[in-house]
Amino acid sequence: MAPPDTPDTPATAGSLPQDTVRVFIAGFVQGVNFRRWVQSEAESRNINGWVRNRQDGRVEAIFSGEARAVSDLLRACRHGPELARVDEVHSEPAVYDGLEGFRIAESA
Repeated sequence: MAPPDTPDTPATAGSLPQDTVRVFIAGFVQGVNFRRWVQSEAESRNINGWVRNRQDGRVEAIFSGEARAVSDLLRACRHGPELARVDEVHSEPAVYDGLEGFRIAESA
């Protein structure tokens, strides 16, 4: 019988793989409620992170959560909200600051 989980021995059985990515979304993605849409979509998938507008016209975000949910949100971002036009979604591995919840951050 396996010993009970302790802080030194994290549970692996039943644990879902976690993923954190930095995302850059290009196209007509500012001025169409894209950030608020991302926040709503992330919260519905229990994803932590943030989203912000960039001066170069792209939207940037960090998604951190269960790997399947992060992948699903990335797919959704390829379409975005109704008024948006997404030309490109680029993602790369990232590290998250660990804050709970999903927020709209100040523009960069």
